[in-house]
Amino acid sequence: MTTHSQEHTSHTKLIWKVFGILSFITIIEVVLGIIKPDSLHLTTILGTSPLNIIFLVLTLVKAYYITWYFMHMVEEKKSLRRSVVWTAVFLILYLATLLLIEGSYLNDVLAPLVKWNY
Repeated sequence: MTTHSQEHTSHTKLIWKVFGILSFITIIEVVLGIIKPDSLHLTTILGTSPLNIIFLVLTLVKAYYITWYFMHMVEEKKSLRRSVVWTAVFLILYLATLLLIEGSYLNDVLAPLVKWNY
């Protein structure tokens, strides 16, 4: 009869660290969403405002931390981590590209037909 001893280590410090990072990022998102600086909101880069790009990047960083630490990807084998991450990256890029292409097409087609009231 063999006994396997597994040492239990507390992850409390790590959980609080990740919680702090996620909270900080969320606070930045909320403040930027409330303030909406004109320099970030009213200019256009790559077909969207820099504020939208900042929100997208911060959301991806939060998704990384949630997946990496709370879904325990940090403890998995490298091949599994890569298969999960690369699948998600390619799916997100594909969907973003599709939305931008189709949205631009719909705008070009419908712009002469629709009067936009603001």
